[in-house]
Amino acid sequence: MIALSLAEIAAVVGGQTHDIPDPSVQVTGPVVRDSREVRPGTLFVAFVGERVDGHDFAAAVVEAGAVAVLASRPVGVPAIVVDDVQTALGALARHVVHRLGATLVALTGSAGKTSTKDLIAQVLQHKAPTVWTPGSLNNEIGLPLTALSATEETRFLVLEMGARGIGHIRYLADLTPPKIGLVLNVGTAHIGEFGGREQIAQAKGELVEGLPEDGTAILNADDPLVRAMRSRTKAKVILFGESGEADVRAENVRLTDSGQPAFLLHTPSGASEVTMRLYGEHHVSNALAAAAVAHELGMSVAEIATALSEAGSLSRWRMEVTERPDGVTVVNDAYNANPESMRAALRALAAMGKGRRTWAVLGKMAELGDEALAEHDAVGRLAVRLNVGKLVAVGGREASWLQLGAYNEGSWGEESVHVSDAQAAVDLLRSELRPGDVVLVKASRSVGLESVAEALLAGGTEGEVAAR
Repeated sequence: MIALSLAEIAAVVGGQTHDIPDPSVQVTGPVVRDSREVRPGTLFVAFVGERVDGHDFAAAVVEAGAVAVLASRPVGVPAIVVDDVQTALGALARHVVHRLGATLVALTGSAGKTSTKDLIAQVLQHKAPTVWTPGSLNNEIGLPLTALSATEETRFLVLEMGARGIGHIRYLADLTPPKIGLVLNVGTAHIGEFGGREQIAQAKGELVEGLPEDGTAILNADDPLVRAMRSRTKAKVILFGESGEADVRAENVRLTDSGQPAFLLHTPSGASEVTMRLYGEHHVSNALAAAAVAHELGMSVAEIATALSEAGSLSRWRMEVTERPDGVTVVNDAYNANPESMRAALRALAAMGKGRRTWAVLGKMAELGDEALAEHDAVGRLAVRLNVGKLVAVGGREASWLQLGAYNEGSWGEESVHVSDAQAAVDLLRSELRPGDVVLVKASRSVGLESVAEALLAGGTEGEVAAR
């Protein structure tokens, strides 16, 4: 964080200082909520959770080097006490972003947010120091913590914004007002909570509504609900996609033999070839979104193409591709899942597995509401249509719908199998995998299917997965 005294922080958040001998002492390190991340100069934020109360760690974090604690009650060590810790954290982030003067890029969408954010960050780093959201910390706590990790050297701040209802993105955009707002797509992720795609579009569009007139809205030309958001902003609009009307577009899209996308990138300043290190054709849209941001910030098409071709995956369990010594390839995409990302991952598996035997180890997609049965059935059917060798559906009711969809689509009933849990999936795969096979593992985060990929790569013993 930029250096601020405890007195300045107290004034910004409307708090009272307690047990602080010298209010002029500065916070020079990060702002954290995890006591394990404390180092000298830190400001520790004490949240009260369902299981853990951060106030209980106050003495320990100060002993470990924290300058003070942002708390909702006195804790017997240096503290700034406020009525609501989350509100105070947001106010501090808003103040720091304003003082910093960096260009703030915010993005949202139903699928691909984290991968696109990672691409934008890696591309912009070629131009100037950049700070970005780690992993998927895109909510009302993770976003301000990311903003507060910026320093005086930071020139670009790339923030992922998630939403589970109307008004969420408006709140986040008010905490950290962006100059550039990017909307990737409107899909069915969390449709059970929103009630429909139109409501999802309403929520995602809050990002462009909050842009200043001298800002830029970057919108997906290939998604009608996103393209329509241009009427909701007074900012400049740049369209990206494969559509002919896109300002930043891809031509001659193809996949390499290993399943990595290549294409000719067109921007208003020229064209250049891109061959990505990531896997799956769905990353083309993500790359175009990143290219549109970089173009708007003054990078040449050659610089953008080079950066996109060099960029890798920065976040865990997102199309992580690892080859075992015996030639089995494990694709760990188990961080999360929705219908759009499931379809994209299956298509990537089909491309990677040409001439090889393929396995799709899939679990439930959460928060789909009334659409859950139809969407799981459709994913199971798609696996068969793409000629995936075998679908292994893992878990309860939703997994049975995946398997049934594949069974009804298949010809012999041998295209799919339903197993009870992750350990059963590992046992099945260990007994049937052959050198050269390709295994995709994917489900919603709550299922924890990353343990299947980890067990296959570790070659662990029976019971290892169940104990995790």
